[in-house]
Amino acid sequence: MTVNQHSKRKFLYGSVFSILLPLCTFGSSGAQTQQPEDATLLYLKGLSIEELLQTQITSVSKKSEQLFNVAAAVTVITQEDIERSGAQNIPEALRLVPGLQVAQLDGSRYAISSRGFNEYFANKLLVLIDGRSVYTPLFSGVYWNAQDTMLEDIERIEVIRGPGATVWGANAVNGVINIITKNSGDTQGGLVTTKVGDYIQPEVSARYGGQIDDKTIYRIFAKGFHQKDYKDPEGGDAHDAWESIRTGFRADRSHTDKDTLSFQAEAYDNEADIRSDLANIGTPGWTETNGTEKYNGGHVLTTWQHRINDTSDIDLQFYYDYTWRDQVVAEESRDTIDLEFKHHWDPAGSHDIVWGLGYRWTSDDIDSTQYVSFDPDSRSDNLWSAFVQDDINLIPETFWITLGSKFEHNDYSGFEIQPSARARYKPTERQTIWGAVSRAVRTPSRAEHDFTAYLGNGSVNIMVPAPSPPFPPGMTVPLIVPANAYVYGTDDFDSEELIAYELGYRWQASDALSFDLATFYNVYDNLRTLEDGSPIISLNPPSVIIPAYVGNGLEGNTYGFELQGTWQATDTLKIIAAYSLIDFDLEYKDPALRGNSISDEQLTPQQQFQIRSYLDLPHNLSLDAELYYVDKLEDRDIDSYLRFDLQLSWQAKENFRVSVGAENLFDSGHQEFPERQDILPSEIPQQFWLKASYTF
Repeated sequence: MTVNQHSKRKFLYGSVFSILLPLCTFGSSGAQTQQPEDATLLYLKGLSIEELLQTQITSVSKKSEQLFNVAAAVTVITQEDIERSGAQNIPEALRLVPGLQVAQLDGSRYAISSRGFNEYFANKLLVLIDGRSVYTPLFSGVYWNAQDTMLEDIERIEVIRGPGATVWGANAVNGVINIITKNSGDTQGGLVTTKVGDYIQPEVSARYGGQIDDKTIYRIFAKGFHQKDYKDPEGGDAHDAWESIRTGFRADRSHTDKDTLSFQAEAYDNEADIRSDLANIGTPGWTETNGTEKYNGGHVLTTWQHRINDTSDIDLQFYYDYTWRDQVVAEESRDTIDLEFKHHWDPAGSHDIVWGLGYRWTSDDIDSTQYVSFDPDSRSDNLWSAFVQDDINLIPETFWITLGSKFEHNDYSGFEIQPSARARYKPTERQTIWGAVSRAVRTPSRAEHDFTAYLGNGSVNIMVPAPSPPFPPGMTVPLIVPANAYVYGTDDFDSEELIAYELGYRWQASDALSFDLATFYNVYDNLRTLEDGSPIISLNPPSVIIPAYVGNGLEGNTYGFELQGTWQATDTLKIIAAYSLIDFDLEYKDPALRGNSISDEQLTPQQQFQIRSYLDLPHNLSLDAELYYVDKLEDRDIDSYLRFDLQLSWQAKENFRVSVGAENLFDSGHQEFPERQDILPSEIPQQFWLKASYTF
């Protein structure tokens, strides 16, 4: 890192804490003195099983509904789960979800997917933070090392396993993750946390919440950390250190009895080292290269909620998002503007209708390199959308059907319709049976239409006309010429399609025991493939281009199930266990390609198992443990692994908590994912850390 970069980060840290310090010391002008609310975040009060099942969620239908009654496979990660798991970031917290594939590539990069098709850019999982999409349209996926906030400010994470496209739209194919942060009223007073460990060196967060007037409350926060390098599979330096600084602000205002306003703003600046295997330019082979990805950005988001009457309300949301990223192989800046209107209406008691309209504009500017180029290098795209969904109670308090569809128009594949039909039946108050049939699409990315990627070079023999004389007329002779391989996007690439069939069962067996089972059978068409093209031969100078084109040549199905059980064994011990299974049956549409390997099947573990326990001990101590089993990726030489995490916490005072934790206690390190997108993987190490939190 250069001196100028150090100076910039020092200035940013100083600016953030110069804002926080007077707020923490004096509060806002004219504000009443705020006291920590129940020793904010440190005095954890776990939900009972019944309370958890009655949790109100919003991600399935864009309206509030009880988790136990939802006709979808949904998991809610609570603030208690995040704190007691010892998760260091959002991706680590997502390991708690059954059926979600979470694999760490190196110190900062993750591959995360739902129900298969895992990749560094997993393109069938939509991720939102407070309703703001963080899914990149450049490569179709999520840059997980850019998605962060103070974990203590997260109210819950709602994870839909299965299609959510009827209300969220394209790319919500195999799942939706919606990270929901707390209202400012739940984060009043001050909070400071620090964490240090053998790799975390250190992490520091600070937050303060107060009042502007009797109707407006706010919070401001800052977070920064440095993480040192892991090891590579051979035991050398993995060159994957990571550092970040982030600051944000949120204000919530109860304007009238019927109107609430929320405003958020956030900015970040990150650097993450990367170890790549890049093709040589001009000479055969590949070279391991150490580089640094730099990325920064920010957003503003505002939401207005208006209650018309007891049976009708509307929401209006607007956000602007800016990102810049230098990825070594290409540099991208992107601006996004999004506007969404939603109306929830319960006209007769037996119909619960929600509908909405949306518009998104996104524009990029890409500086190409010799490895990746885009044509055009700057492009703006528009996405228009509408949705409607009606939840119909056919038998009072017993049987419901939900019908709806999303309608979208994008600049790549045109008009898309994504309908669904869901049903749920409650034979008793403690049982819910549900089923669904849905259609979802994954629309083309910018790369799949407009990019050219250099894969490497070598040499080939070609037959050329022999000179005559001395050779006879028409004779050909072999000639060794250089060859270069490229991948090309194409305007012919179309949306990937899914028809999903789901069936689930929830049972609260007793006040202390509950089960949740979800099964699925997914039928895919037009899945992405790379298809060889005919070599392009040039004789002046002699050379060959070996092309491959992005195509829609794969089809097939996946099937499996996810089972979770929760047991409140005693007043002080809760145990959660989960098991998931998935299998693939994919094949190429073209019989000539059916002997080729299919990477989608090779990047998803067939089985996963987890068990975790939350144990409250005397003297304000708690001991929390998680055990994860992840199946092998046999064709990619990635072994199965057991990961055991442990955390001991002590609530020393009402406003002071200290925790010591360990990750991956069973081995010194393991690899979780193969090389992808030229990123060389690291060994995910055993770690130890100490965390202290103080509220005031």
